[in-house]
Amino acid sequence: MSMYVEKVLDDVKLKNSGEPEFFQAVDEVLSALKPVVEKNGDYEKFAILERMVEPERLIIFRIPWVDDSGKIRINRGYRVQFSSLIGPYKGGLRFHPSVNQSIIKFLGFEQVFKNALTGLPIGGGKGGSDFDPKGKSDAEVMRFCQSFMTELQRHIGQDVDVPAGDIGVGAREIGYLFGQYKRIKDAYEGGVLTGKSVAYGGSLARTEATGYGLIYFMREMLKSNGGNSFEGKTVTISGSGNVAIYACQKAQELGAKVVAMSDSNGCIYDKYGIELNDIKRIKEVERGRIKNYLINHKEAVYTEATAENPFPIWSIKTDIALPCATQNEISLDAAKLLVQNGVTAVGEGANMPTSMEAIEYFLANNVLFAPAKAANAGGVATSAIEMSQNSMRFYYTFEEVDRKLENIMKNIFKSCKDAADRYELGNNYAAGANIAAFTKLAEAMIAQGVV
Repeated sequence: MSMYVEKVLDDVKLKNSGEPEFFQAVDEVLSALKPVVEKNGDYEKFAILERMVEPERLIIFRIPWVDDSGKIRINRGYRVQFSSLIGPYKGGLRFHPSVNQSIIKFLGFEQVFKNALTGLPIGGGKGGSDFDPKGKSDAEVMRFCQSFMTELQRHIGQDVDVPAGDIGVGAREIGYLFGQYKRIKDAYEGGVLTGKSVAYGGSLARTEATGYGLIYFMREMLKSNGGNSFEGKTVTISGSGNVAIYACQKAQELGAKVVAMSDSNGCIYDKYGIELNDIKRIKEVERGRIKNYLINHKEAVYTEATAENPFPIWSIKTDIALPCATQNEISLDAAKLLVQNGVTAVGEGANMPTSMEAIEYFLANNVLFAPAKAANAGGVATSAIEMSQNSMRFYYTFEEVDRKLENIMKNIFKSCKDAADRYELGNNYAAGANIAAFTKLAEAMIAQGVV
């Protein structure tokens, strides 16, 4: 590793002790940049890496709210405004008990590179809270969201910082957040939040975008490596939220047989193929657990998640694995099991779901690997399309948005492949994605001076 990269990594570890997820994200990116940094002395001269790993702004705040029993509750809120180099800060809000400063910073850092790959004018940010919407009434979620936005509204705007949804923040939460923002500002700023309902300024195809985009990227990667396709392939997809559901839908449309999906409690396996309408009903309407799939599908098998095996889905034999749940769900042991069972391609629908050791193992065993910052960029790309529609007071049809999304994902894959080819990295698209995004960001940073 170049001395410059090593020096910056040591500094990041020292300054951000106790933040393993953030350091992991930085390490993964900077380690891939070795061949680029070694060929360009200007990056060290202009302190590009040091500036790139330091967020422009980190906001932490208190969120008081009252539950249905009248008890006062307190949660912690975050917003990291990581980089505005190429546009307003853009990135989702996550409501989950695991949310902390390390998680938010890692997500924000990843978002900067992901957004750069889209080719659209959006910077990177992320936010959220350790609030858990599961088990809460609609009224409790509304009161929490209103309190959260009462503080967040000071720091966002359609030309400043544009949040969206993430884990725990769906259409319901976005609606409550937008309503409170509009009430406080006394103005309709449609572009301040994305992922809105179509009824009040959202974009058609936004709900489907991340899952569809993942499959579009995977299709390009498969096609580029032997002319393969999804036709006749067995697929396992972790998670059962928006990303997983619509990745499943598009994979099935392309002829794949999706045999397994999961939630935080466990996974289901249906050898005949997942009946997606039942998953949608359980998760989107009933807000239930995936185990309920067995009520109408007696032939399916359910495996409980345990402390020793929190992601049992990766023990199921599959051709293509799509981790769409959460960070670090594929460990080195899980990667070995997948390879042993014949996996040929892995596509990250979640943010950083694969450990660095697991990625290296996949690449060493000739498994095609699609990294999150490229493969799941379809969601934020369509959010940017939503922003542009809000600015124009004009809306595209579903088909128009879907075509734009498909072209963006094709271009992202081409950027990753071209960068990998340029530095003779074979089909290491993880490194290619990091290099393609970094060179664009570095050029903008040098052009804008020391700010």
